[in-house]
Amino acid sequence: MADNDTITKIEGVVEDVLFCNKENGYIVLDLNTGESYVTVVGELGNIEAGEELSVGGRYVNHPKFGVQFRADYCERKLPATSAAILKYLSSGVIKGIGPTTAKRIVEAFGDESLNVIESTPERLADIKGLSRSKAEEIAHDFKRITGIRTLMIFLGSYGIQPSIAVAAWKRWGQFATEVIKANPYTLCESGIELDFDTAETMAGKMGIPKDSESRIRAGITYILAKNTLNGHTCLPYKRLSETAQLLLDVDRELLDKVIDDEISEGNLCEYYKEEKSRRRYIFLDNYYRAESYIASRLALMKGFFLDNQNDYSKLIDIEEKAKTIVYAQKQRGAIDRALSTGFLILTGGPGTGKTTTLKAIISLFEQRGLSVMICAPTGRAAKRISDLTGYPAKTIHRLLEVTYDSTGQLKFKHCETNTVSCDVMIIDEMSMVDTLLFEALLRAIKLSCRLIMVGDSDQLPSVGAGNILKDMIESGRLSYVRLTEIFRQAQQSCIVTNAHKIVSGEEPDLSRKDSDFFFMQRLNSEDAAATVAELVAERLPDAYGFSPIDDIQVLCPSRKGLLGSVELNKLLQERLNPSKKDLSETKGLIFTYRENDKVMQIKNNYDVVWKKGGENGTGIFNGDIGTIVAVKRRDNSIIIDFEGRVAGYTFDMLDQVELAYAVTVHKSQGSEFNAVILPLLGGFDKLYYRNLLYTAVTRAKKMLIIVGSKSIVMRMVENNRRTNRYTCLREMLEDEIPL
Repeated sequence: MADNDTITKIEGVVEDVLFCNKENGYIVLDLNTGESYVTVVGELGNIEAGEELSVGGRYVNHPKFGVQFRADYCERKLPATSAAILKYLSSGVIKGIGPTTAKRIVEAFGDESLNVIESTPERLADIKGLSRSKAEEIAHDFKRITGIRTLMIFLGSYGIQPSIAVAAWKRWGQFATEVIKANPYTLCESGIELDFDTAETMAGKMGIPKDSESRIRAGITYILAKNTLNGHTCLPYKRLSETAQLLLDVDRELLDKVIDDEISEGNLCEYYKEEKSRRRYIFLDNYYRAESYIASRLALMKGFFLDNQNDYSKLIDIEEKAKTIVYAQKQRGAIDRALSTGFLILTGGPGTGKTTTLKAIISLFEQRGLSVMICAPTGRAAKRISDLTGYPAKTIHRLLEVTYDSTGQLKFKHCETNTVSCDVMIIDEMSMVDTLLFEALLRAIKLSCRLIMVGDSDQLPSVGAGNILKDMIESGRLSYVRLTEIFRQAQQSCIVTNAHKIVSGEEPDLSRKDSDFFFMQRLNSEDAAATVAELVAERLPDAYGFSPIDDIQVLCPSRKGLLGSVELNKLLQERLNPSKKDLSETKGLIFTYRENDKVMQIKNNYDVVWKKGGENGTGIFNGDIGTIVAVKRRDNSIIIDFEGRVAGYTFDMLDQVELAYAVTVHKSQGSEFNAVILPLLGGFDKLYYRNLLYTAVTRAKKMLIIVGSKSIVMRMVENNRRTNRYTCLREMLEDEIPL
């Protein structure tokens, strides 16, 4: 049987479950059709041996495992015969029933065993080893299982995946089906996150009218949530209203009423900028809470650490002698301000001495007996600042320690009631820190904890929503020092000098052939792609000894096009890690993944378990780079080594990783690479702007090579368009902290 598009229906009894991911419902099982055994795969939910299934889908040829049945949907029946019931109960599906108890129940009640468990569980107490209370526990667990099954069948009839059913059951339990029938748009809520279009289709089939307020509420929430993915913590009321009218096609007055009602009920929040113009901004409640908390907390900290007017110049002099260094005037000012106010935003471009200044601040705080902790948004950024300063550093997520509440919602272990134990908190790569993460970090430190934030304000803003560093600086209310002097050693690097030229709007020097900054003109995309591949696979390794995997990184403005990260990854994989008979691989939606491939995590996953030596932990985060060390087709899993943290992924989790021979500039934030290759050619006008070029250039430690068009480089330098993000933090800070 070959792959085909013909929908086929088969029925049978589940003989064995080979694999099951309970989080998203992906399962591999053997189905006994009465004539043969068929391997069935798909997102069908938590199925147990002994169940009767009717599945619809198609036969496919798996490269290694042969013919399988890929199921798109299934109808489930509880086992009806004594033999099937015994297999079902013996599987351990119901708490409190093992093989021995299962046998006793079936011997006592035969084909009626499941009916007895559901309807008259007190009869179970007649069986040896089962008390009345134990019988009630068994009945309760059985109803839970059948409830989830009923919910999956209900949602499956609308083409909704079992993973949504599992999330809905966690939220509403036995009332889930009733809640969804009353308002299917509740499935779009945070933590379940069904896409709005699917909810629309479901609601339409259920006869919910277009002017239903539940539909309008869901549409407004969907627009605001979608825009957080573009970096906005809020939207101007006018823009939200216009977008909602286009999406929902409803009357403006009704739309305004629903928005006002949602604000009154606390589901949405509003904020007015500029009292005279009364510009109104609408937030999801969690983003409003985050920005308002950040503003009020920073105001409290500013008041807590009033400048004590002490003269720290003598201490700085002593530090200079001890470290045989002479600090520039602005560096001395930053050190003094950190000590005197306990709060500092320190920024500056490459080569301006941020790290040297930070090391002095840490040293002087420690000499005063204060404990210091350093954190950064990503693992690579934490490792980098640790290597530079000689002090240990953690990612913010690891520092806060991820856990879950009783409803399964993610939270951090460290918060207002369980603060982190330190006197000074230092945050590096502050430009990458988004609004919700910064709120969580502030909640986790004591009010008396000093806060030093280090970053480069000319880099791209965070991947997550918000523009924290820019808003704090532009408010003019917080202690801030920008280092501008390039030190002599850094002046010898064209990467450093050209980075400063770019950020100042000057043309970088592209003519040098004897430096660490090279330009290779290619005016044809195919030629440019071939040059990039040749540089990565041959020229740089041969000439400089750079490892194509560990040292060289291709950065792209976009994912799209021949010079985008997707196509370049395919090209580079073919050069660096081509398909071989003895090399195990598996196909994902976009890429084929092989052993030895370089990959990047593209979304936060707080549940992935990893091991590092004798240490165990959880969580792999957006931007983490690793190498596939094994592809286990029999187990439908891959093993990835994220710089020492070894984690297992099932095949259905492959949408969380991408090949990383080439990545976008945005994804490279917080990282440095020995050699960076930057292709600049093609029609990406919206991405050709100054601080994207600057961010890319400053990712390179030892070598930068631009491949493409000189005119595009110049266009990017001239285009000082900043990424426009709707936030209100700056104005909230101005409200909280008077001049």
